[in-house]
Amino acid sequence: MTIDIDDLMNSILSSLDRIDYIKADDIPNIELYMDQVTTFMESRLRSTTRNPGEDKIMTKTMINNYAKDNLLPPPVKKKYSKEHMFVLILIYYFKNVLSINDINSALMPIKERYFDGTEGHNVEDVYESIRKVAETLTDSIKGDLLETYKTACGIFPDAKEDEEEVLTMFSFITLLVLDVYIKKLLIEKLIDGYNMKLSEADGKVKQSGEDGEKKEK
Repeated sequence: MTIDIDDLMNSILSSLDRIDYIKADDIPNIELYMDQVTTFMESRLRSTTRNPGEDKIMTKTMINNYAKDNLLPPPVKKKYSKEHMFVLILIYYFKNVLSINDINSALMPIKERYFDGTEGHNVEDVYESIRKVAETLTDSIKGDLLETYKTACGIFPDAKEDEEEVLTMFSFITLLVLDVYIKKLLIEKLIDGYNMKLSEADGKVKQSGEDGEKKEK
């Protein structure tokens, strides 16, 4: 059985229009217990999985581990705030691309500065601002996919009829993989560079404190 790649592409592009990121107003304005958190995540993110009937979205064990690994601030009296929910949603998307350590590094400045909303912005502001922009990127992403697909179709112009489909599909998948690979490398380098900057700044603060103590003595 052959696959009509053009039909497949049209189906994929149409599916991008149906991506529905969770809006801030969709999240309950009350603190939630663990069961309520997992139920909410299941109801809103189930459709984003590859195998909706099998894949796990976010279990109690996962959430407890995120708290243990400092990805998620601990709940207050076993209740999770709206801010916790924003962080959990970000973790859900990040964990498909980044390691736990990299997720922690990426989220740490946001959690430290904006989780309690004391510095002007709060986690909701950050999340909602990025979400709104993400929703506008669909047309751009579709354009990039079409360009990559056209490139893949032209890689083997002399392919025989019985091998054209195989080579086109493999070329398209490989080009997409390489695109993701390069972007993942870029993300990791950004995180490493930012971590180094924070470490240097922390070292200067400590050195300044030590020098102050010496002067006092």
